[in-house]
Amino acid sequence: MGRRRRAGEAEQQFLRLMSHEMRTPLNGVIGMLGLLTRTKLDGAQRAYAEAARSSAEHLLGLVNDLLDYARLEAGKLEFDLGPVDAESLLRGVAELLSPKAHEKGLEIAWSAEPDLPPVLADEGRLRQVLFNLAGNAVKFTEQGGVWLKAERTATGIAFIVDDTGPGVPVEARARIFEEFGHADASDATRHDGAGLGLAVVGKLADAMGGSVAVEDRPDGRGARFRFEAPLQAVEGTPGLKLLEGVEVEVRSPDPFVARAAEAQVRASGGRVSEGASVVLIDHAAATGGLANRPAAAKAIVLLKPCERDLIARYRSAGFHGYLIKPLRRASVAERVLAALGSGAVAKPAVAADDDRVAETRFAGFRVLLVEDNPVGALLAKTLLRREGCSVETAASGEEALEALRRARYELVLMDMRMPGMDGPAATRALRKAGDDTPVVALTANAFPEDRRACLEAGMNDHLVKPLEVDQLKAVLARWTNRDIRAKVAV
Repeated sequence: MGRRRRAGEAEQQFLRLMSHEMRTPLNGVIGMLGLLTRTKLDGAQRAYAEAARSSAEHLLGLVNDLLDYARLEAGKLEFDLGPVDAESLLRGVAELLSPKAHEKGLEIAWSAEPDLPPVLADEGRLRQVLFNLAGNAVKFTEQGGVWLKAERTATGIAFIVDDTGPGVPVEARARIFEEFGHADASDATRHDGAGLGLAVVGKLADAMGGSVAVEDRPDGRGARFRFEAPLQAVEGTPGLKLLEGVEVEVRSPDPFVARAAEAQVRASGGRVSEGASVVLIDHAAATGGLANRPAAAKAIVLLKPCERDLIARYRSAGFHGYLIKPLRRASVAERVLAALGSGAVAKPAVAADDDRVAETRFAGFRVLLVEDNPVGALLAKTLLRREGCSVETAASGEEALEALRRARYELVLMDMRMPGMDGPAATRALRKAGDDTPVVALTANAFPEDRRACLEAGMNDHLVKPLEVDQLKAVLARWTNRDIRAKVAV
């Protein structure tokens, strides 16, 4: 028994090592190609660079799927249970997938059943299930959109992913949850996939005592994936009913966007009705230029992040605000209340800008970058300096501690794996010395236990390589506020 346990531990250590060693050069390739595409290139050069990056991203996705599946096959799955808020999980996955969905011309939306309590689960595993299901939907859908939902069941909770894709033939519905299984033999070629993402979901569902299945979407073309698990509800703070007694109308040509927005209004205590005093109008309804503003109601426009340049034009046209898709329930309530509160004054009340479109400047923001890989360091340093940050570098944990003794920084970006003193060890030493400088882990590993190690070592947040501009800016914005010192769940 002891020999078997040691062999299993050695296998897990090998998988973690391979995860790091395989992802690190791929992250460098993807990151540097990303920088290259932001330089002046002619049409052919840009096409070559984008094709190379697409191929590298496909390879990285394949590596991730293979390593995930290998770990599940080894039977060494551990669950770190804690309260999980389904609404936050849905929102996070939808926003993570929205750039890819919007790039394809798709809509992506989410909603949760009102007053859905937190459940006791491993948040990282649940996120992986939902991300794989929703990511698969985005991959196979060419027109329309994807809708992520959560609802109560008699024994726990169900996550549902609807899409407007081609659907899954009845004879293929069991096969797609098997390793290397596809609904159609040509899918692996047409959609660049090994067929492991759904196999991982199937194994995670079994490990949680739950189930996953696919059927035709009941109200139109497409597929519905449903994951259920007997997860215990735990006490949580009830959601605020900020729209109690408020009526809102929603206008969108996309049924997923419309129904998800309506569900979020109801979850906030509001009512959905035609002729309401506040109307949410999707810019997608515009036939040319701007969407029409209703004369007898206060209008809020729904925009994709890439449509941020239209915000000023809509404000000039008399709209009382904007919302960024995929919608956030708290933002919906905030904007509606701001519009209603503007009636007594000449100038509309303006809620805070959505962080997905807000222009944040980081000029002079001092960052210590701790990274031993020269390519990774060059990529991170270039991205940080483009945001106006002042960057100093260190190549080891020891160098980082010495730099922090000499000077003060607003933020430390710390690689997890380095020769000598690694990132977690350096962070523990930093905290022991009483230094509370925010530390954000840079990790090539996607294993949940590696992300948990960030928090256990005293780190505040994490970034998964390859670094993306939007993710980096979000972290910089989060930690620009000196009052923030709470750890961010991984």
